[in-house]
Amino acid sequence: MDWLVGRQDSIEAKLAARHLTAKANPSRMALFDLSSSWVEGTRCPLAARGYSRDGKKGKAQIEYGLLTDPAGRPVAVRVFPGDTADPTAFVEAVTVVKDRFGLADLVMVGDRGMITSARIDALKQDTRLGWLTCPRAPAIAKLAADNGPLQMSLFDTQDLAEITHPDYPDERLVCCRNPALATQRARKREDLLAATETLLARIAARVDGGALSGADAIGVAVGKVIDRYKMAKHFTIHIGQTQFTYQRHQARIDAEKALDGIYVIRTSVNAGTLNAAGVVTAYKQLSNVERDFRHIKTDDLALRPIHHRLEGRVKAHVLICMLAAYLVWHLRQTLAR
Repeated sequence: MDWLVGRQDSIEAKLAARHLTAKANPSRMALFDLSSSWVEGTRCPLAARGYSRDGKKGKAQIEYGLLTDPAGRPVAVRVFPGDTADPTAFVEAVTVVKDRFGLADLVMVGDRGMITSARIDALKQDTRLGWLTCPRAPAIAKLAADNGPLQMSLFDTQDLAEITHPDYPDERLVCCRNPALATQRARKREDLLAATETLLARIAARVDGGALSGADAIGVAVGKVIDRYKMAKHFTIHIGQTQFTYQRHQARIDAEKALDGIYVIRTSVNAGTLNAAGVVTAYKQLSNVERDFRHIKTDDLALRPIHHRLEGRVKAHVLICMLAAYLVWHLRQTLAR
């Protein structure tokens, strides 16, 4: 393992030359995403508590970012402490592509938490790399404001439209509407609202029965449950010394519901290189990276949990799993028929 991790840069440079250069990758795109796996033991220097993508909230973890070609073929991987933020990992991915691989004209594809506006500004200043990602929900809501360019009438005859906005100079904004996703989100929201009301009703019953009193004590009880399902923004709460009431904030619910199934993709790629439908397809290719994570973590290769203590051994372990995922990718392609 020590021998292998010392040769990681050389191995990945060869994979990048094979799969990310212009001849092999005419779309000039690279996908990047971040995942995590929990750590057993207490002495690994990379282990830290952070947002767990494994659902292991009580465990320290490591994080690792996977760089692939558009088809999801693994090219490089980087290991980070378990409390690393997505944008920080993306900066490392840009450094690897630009400095290690010497690739200056790729388009980096990542999700909205990965490629933030700040990271895009840095790309504009420091590199010739392009980007393709989604704005966050508040930014989409701003585009859909009364005087904004994102209006529901855009989707009267089709589910795809391209708009512009001064907040995104020299960028393209491709708007999509997915009716099936809209139905799914509406159903999920209603389920979560009902689950939150069940928790709040229990507190209200304790207050009405005299078992819970005092604004501070009631506030502590409410605080423990109000955002368990991330629905706090959709409720109005009133707390007194001996009373507690709550109701849905219907205006906020309706505002969010209006954007169900709507998503926007922002990119620096010009229309001559990639049309609007191609932009959507490119973003959906991030599912290829998610598929790789499933193979690496559970389906085939069982990366998790991490039992190594030394930092180099952890990195070697993750690298071995990435190389195995590369082999699995080619085996699946060869044996598919």
